[in-house]
Amino acid sequence: MTICTAFEGARRIASGDLTQVALKTKDVIDRGGRAPVLIFDDATSELIEVDFRGTPEDVLKGLPAAASPQPEDAAVRRPGRPKLGVVAREVTLLPRHWDWLNSQPGGASVALRKLVEEARKVNAPKDRIRQAQEAAYRFISAMAGNELGFQEATRALFAGKQDRFGELVERWPVDVRDHAKKLADAAWPS
Repeated sequence: MTICTAFEGARRIASGDLTQVALKTKDVIDRGGRAPVLIFDDATSELIEVDFRGTPEDVLKGLPAAASPQPEDAAVRRPGRPKLGVVAREVTLLPRHWDWLNSQPGGASVALRKLVEEARKVNAPKDRIRQAQEAAYRFISAMAGNELGFQEATRALFAGKQDRFGELVERWPVDVRDHAKKLADAAWPS
């Protein structure tokens, strides 16, 4: 399920599950709004493309696959162990790295999985902050790039200056400001 927020210009239309947001957004578009409509994934602030042509049922049928799960095609076989969620991909390393990995108990795959899991644990707080900063930046770049204090707000976001960020976005349109603050909340060190 994709959780998202839609805007018509600087006004928030709806927030929630993509199917609900898409239907509310279609209503706004059908009423003939003049401002551009954008839908943002709440986790990443990536734009979500929705085709609003046709009936509400047509819109729902055309939603991205993440919003409406599709059955897997059993005829397509891929490398790895798909039932376990294991996916085979190519990794390029120097020969000394391969030598070390192959000398580890369980071989290269087990050693790489252990290294990745350890790095995920150690870097989880920094990764969470970085991902939240990127999501907030993506949103404010799209919605507030021309607003007063945008550059300074961006610097405050990446410098971890929560109070300064809050001061700078205060003059922005209410819905944009509130959503920017919501996204940035996860970017502040606890």
